[in-house]
Amino acid sequence: MRVQSPFAVVLTPAEESVLAARARSERLAFRDVVRARIVLAAARGEPNAVIAADLRIHVDTVRKWRRRYAAGGLKALADLHRSGRPPTFTPVQAAQIKAMACTPPEKKDLPLTRWSATELAAQAVAERLVGSISPATVARWLAGDAIKPWQHRSWIFPRDPEFEPKAARVLDLYARIWEAEPLGPDEYAISADEKSQLQALHRIHPGLAPGPGRTRRVEFEYRRGGTLAYFAAYDVHRARVIGTTAPTTGIAPFTELAGKVMTTEPYASAKRVFWVVDNGASHNGQASIERMRTAWPTAVLVHLPVHASWLNQVEIYFSIVGRKAITGGDFATLDELEERLLAFQDRYNATAEPFDWKYTRDDLNDYLKRLARHEQDTIWQAA
Repeated sequence: MRVQSPFAVVLTPAEESVLAARARSERLAFRDVVRARIVLAAARGEPNAVIAADLRIHVDTVRKWRRRYAAGGLKALADLHRSGRPPTFTPVQAAQIKAMACTPPEKKDLPLTRWSATELAAQAVAERLVGSISPATVARWLAGDAIKPWQHRSWIFPRDPEFEPKAARVLDLYARIWEAEPLGPDEYAISADEKSQLQALHRIHPGLAPGPGRTRRVEFEYRRGGTLAYFAAYDVHRARVIGTTAPTTGIAPFTELAGKVMTTEPYASAKRVFWVVDNGASHNGQASIERMRTAWPTAVLVHLPVHASWLNQVEIYFSIVGRKAITGGDFATLDELEERLLAFQDRYNATAEPFDWKYTRDDLNDYLKRLARHEQDTIWQAA
């Protein structure tokens, strides 16, 4: 004799349609599919024991969801809110450990240059901020606030007294502005520099191509085949590169690059060609400006601030060259290296688009304000 449940389930056509879709779904969580099947079977009048046997679940599970649905409908099939285990640590303790992560270990008289989650956990216990804590908990807190004290980035604090005006005029050129006036259609901005000491490395053994479950392998040992310098001029608005190679850096090879660019159209007939360069020996100081103007009257050499090559767009191109054309390569001679550089340059010019440069004068002003606050904080801490 079948035992009928006291919780009768009666479905409207709309409810039955929703539950049938859930019962067939391959994307919903399995628990939601099972709950829908329980309710549909209950609506057909099947006893709890039969439903449990058909779905291979415990009969108590069937009773629970039949009762829930009878009382609350579709909404009752969702999980109830769970309060979870009471927190072990207070928000204040978490904040104290995060603050410690933002403090150099030297300030704690520790012989460390950087924190790890393990070191922070040990120091928190030593300072009695907590009774005990695992490194995993510390790491989870720091990840929540994107604090990574075990990482660092090298940087150079701007020391050029004219950093702001020099950087601003370069950013204006990238925005096609010079001295508050827009550049004309026959005016161009060139970002130029040289990549020195490129080595022709000939691997002792051929590399191994990648395969299933195996990354590409490059022989570690090599023979040196000499070095050369790669000079490149990058048109920041047309994404075109003109480059040359030379045994070494210097005024003469940079002058050769300038001549190659300035005799090539559209630069040969341009009204002005602005050359953005850093303060390297090949193009440093007022003498380089005069030298360029004398050789090419339409060329305007524009120097970046000292230690601000990160504002030179050609450095992005050099990074691409390094990653795609040189790193891991095998070059028996300097001729092979030169051939690779110039072939990559042609390939790049065939498809390249201008870099999506977004750093503006406003970003520069924000950067300088942060630096000013940093200096004030440093002076205050020293006092």
